[in-house]
Amino acid sequence: MRPFFSFPFMVLALVGLVFGLIFFFILIQVGLVTVAFTKIGLTPGQALLILIATLLGSGVNMPFFRTGRTVRVPVGPRRLFMDSRGYMQASPQEMELQDQVVAVNFGGCIIPCLLSLMVVGQIGISLGLGLAVAGVVAVCYAVARPMPGRGIGIPMLVPPLVAALCAIIFAPEGQSAHVAYVAGSIGTLLGADVLHLWDRRMLDKLDAPLLSIGGAGTFDGIFVTGIVAVLLA
Repeated sequence: MRPFFSFPFMVLALVGLVFGLIFFFILIQVGLVTVAFTKIGLTPGQALLILIATLLGSGVNMPFFRTGRTVRVPVGPRRLFMDSRGYMQASPQEMELQDQVVAVNFGGCIIPCLLSLMVVGQIGISLGLGLAVAGVVAVCYAVARPMPGRGIGIPMLVPPLVAALCAIIFAPEGQSAHVAYVAGSIGTLLGADVLHLWDRRMLDKLDAPLLSIGGAGTFDGIFVTGIVAVLLA
């Protein structure tokens, strides 16, 4: 008699479970994004379009200016060979010099900035909004660190928590969600990326050929900040 739970059946069941969990996770993410964006005035359809555009745009970097520095970058794959003792070794990586370029990430910079302008157009400029943005800028500037070969990184959960807290403290009545999104997005961009890229000491530590404002190590921080900060505020 063949066992009911055969090996192929178990493999198919495991694959189905994994894909089911991934699908469920995606539904949760889309639901959270929709809830967050509707709190700042978007329809569910607009929220979904913003989510898709942000994720697709995260891979689009538009060159902005050259820093005037050249950096060494690896060229081609490393080759394996066997040495005289019979051990496998990797050949030295070939390097070449490239001009360092600062770019603007479409999904991590352009879209959050445009959406923030829309939100500011709804609520206007206030002292509370300015204080909230300043608070996020200060914290992000303090915790951002250079990531070898990538750019500037920031702990993912720090900006949204700070943005939500600043919005709760400083935002005018009824504007907490709006202020949280603007402070989280703009504050992270300025504090983590823009101000550091103007700091020559930080720039000297960045050996990546492409420094992307709103990309690399800060994209997740900006994207998560906009969602989580609004939900918490």
